[in-house]
Amino acid sequence: MTKISSNIKFLRKKKGLTQQQFADEVGIKRSLVGAYEEERAEPKYDLLKNIALFFDITVDDFINETIDDKFLARPKPNAGGLRVLSISVDKEDNENIEMVPLKASAGYMNGYADPEYVAQLPKLYLPMFKQGTYRGFEIKGDSMLPLVSGTTIIGEYVENWGDIKAAETYVVISKNDGVVYKRIGNKFKDNKKLKLVSDNPVYEPYEINGEDILEVWKAKAYISTHLPLPTPEPTMESLTNMMAQMQRSISKLEGNN
Repeated sequence: MTKISSNIKFLRKKKGLTQQQFADEVGIKRSLVGAYEEERAEPKYDLLKNIALFFDITVDDFINETIDDKFLARPKPNAGGLRVLSISVDKEDNENIEMVPLKASAGYMNGYADPEYVAQLPKLYLPMFKQGTYRGFEIKGDSMLPLVSGTTIIGEYVENWGDIKAAETYVVISKNDGVVYKRIGNKFKDNKKLKLVSDNPVYEPYEINGEDILEVWKAKAYISTHLPLPTPEPTMESLTNMMAQMQRSISKLEGNN
């Protein structure tokens, strides 16, 4: 038996579940449980993640370790700890910059940790980003003006969430909100809530729980087809205000002499 099939069978029996009870718990047909345990099929990655979560072990252990009575599960990383990221490389073994367009955002929530999924994302090469791990995320909406909807944010992967800095901008991937680009409103500590702030004051800040966060990417650059508008010509009103301000400044300097 493969490790996956034997691990499913061992963990199911350890919980005292029949194949039908286990199938009901993870939302699959009983026949699939039999197929997995008898090595006639293997669960897809999304289902594998759900099964590992149900048994409270890591996917890595579930795939690579023989789980029996002597097995000692590895401690799961906390929100401030280091994380493992799926990446892809080019022919020279250099890390690619994968792009996550709007239409792929929903799929990214399920496949962000799947090497096969990540390898299928569009690639981008930017010579100024050679050190570190980067990914591009297309944003939507007007919450971060002047960056408009459709702008791609190039983010650098944040391994340790304790390094997140308040007042700086990040792409935050969470279970409930998906992919968002926001300014951080507080230092992240002890798996507590993270405050997300929009640059557009029309949108109210909000908080997300640390346990809901999947990935964090520090914004390093952006790509946009929206070019800035020219500086408007000065109006009589603006010139009058400038002159009044200059006169006040001169009067203040004369008063200090």
